[in-house]
Amino acid sequence: DVEVQQRCAEYAAMREAFSPEAVEDLLREMPPFEDKRRSALELRLLETEGEDSAAVTKASMPSEVEQQRALQSAQMLSNPPIEEEMAPIDEQEDDAEDEADGVAEEEVAEEEVFEEDEEEEPSDQEQSQAQALDTGEDDPAEEDREDVVENGSANPVIVGIPKELIPAMRKAFSNLCTSPSGVLFENSLLQVGVKHEYVGAQGRISVFFGNLHSSALHNFKVKVDRPDHLRMQMQGTQDLLDDGDYDSTGCTVATKTQAKLLILVEVTAPFDDAPSMRITFETGEGERHDYPLRLPLVATCFMEPVNLDPGAFMQRWKSLEGPERECQEVMKLPPNASGIDEGYMERVAKIIVDGLKFGRCQGVDPTPWTVSGAATFRTGAKDANGNNINVGCLVRVEANPKANAFRVTTRTLHPLCSKAIKNVSLVSIKLAM
Repeated sequence: DVEVQQRCAEYAAMREAFSPEAVEDLLREMPPFEDKRRSALELRLLETEGEDSAAVTKASMPSEVEQQRALQSAQMLSNPPIEEEMAPIDEQEDDAEDEADGVAEEEVAEEEVFEEDEEEEPSDQEQSQAQALDTGEDDPAEEDREDVVENGSANPVIVGIPKELIPAMRKAFSNLCTSPSGVLFENSLLQVGVKHEYVGAQGRISVFFGNLHSSALHNFKVKVDRPDHLRMQMQGTQDLLDDGDYDSTGCTVATKTQAKLLILVEVTAPFDDAPSMRITFETGEGERHDYPLRLPLVATCFMEPVNLDPGAFMQRWKSLEGPERECQEVMKLPPNASGIDEGYMERVAKIIVDGLKFGRCQGVDPTPWTVSGAATFRTGAKDANGNNINVGCLVRVEANPKANAFRVTTRTLHPLCSKAIKNVSLVSIKLAM
């Protein structure tokens, strides 16, 4: 069939001439065409019977098929908020380019061994973690607690997060970025646990605040940041949420009990930071505690794995070249860390697949020291045609056992996605030690 051959030639040329994302846009279903012209029958009836006649009204009524198309179009263009009980998410159409057929495998030249940095500087992910977990200048040190005295009267002591707890907090936060549940924060008074799960662009996060103190915690309030790239709905223990009302007294958490917070979230755009969560309460001794934390809500939570053969992976990899699309960083392991072996690489691969939710693309490199993966970052935002906006993501983790170092390279169409994946990947590699 000449027509089929012509279409095949066009599709093949399309894959070579455009990027995978552009091909996806070209192959999307066209929206229904709203034809407002009147038929010849309607025009004839208008001439003979007039505009208000029953025959003209019946002839101008849309058919059942047209009514159904109009309803579907309205539903696609509308963007309702997330249902409180997390309505099931419709499965997205598979990307046309995910099934790459007939692409010849390209030989991958062995890359030069990356050089060791002469001066070790704080990496991006370490700086972002320090910023995320920074207790702030307003939080006093725990070792020397002093009363704040104004006009001769003593105010309640304001207690922040002890500096010695910061390393444990960073590790707990990093673990939860790639784990479904765990402890986010714990001291002698309070334990904060998190359980979270995601499907596509939507997530369900449960936060538990357990009182470990010997007496009740009063005026207990939680304030969660609402960034523009996240749609949130929250509900929890009565009076737990801090809505900015200074008259709110918060709730009371009795000893050995918990307060609970449920957050339903939908992502609408790429991002590279985690939302803040501030916890305040008072003890029976008059101490006021103020704990600034971060929820382990990162971009990799909204990934869906994509499995690609070596040829398709390298084709996409080359199509995403460019400074605005690529993010790369070299990380040296600590001197006391064990050497990099194949067992270490298997743990890294497991984190990339299970923790970051990337599909592992095996056979891309003829060496056990490289892990390559592909995924799609899902959002709930719609384009002009009513389709969900998604971002294709690629990652490569390369190890240099002699230098005891890793190089992480990410490529996406959005710089924030590239940076976020790189940061979470580097933190996860440290956890594999």
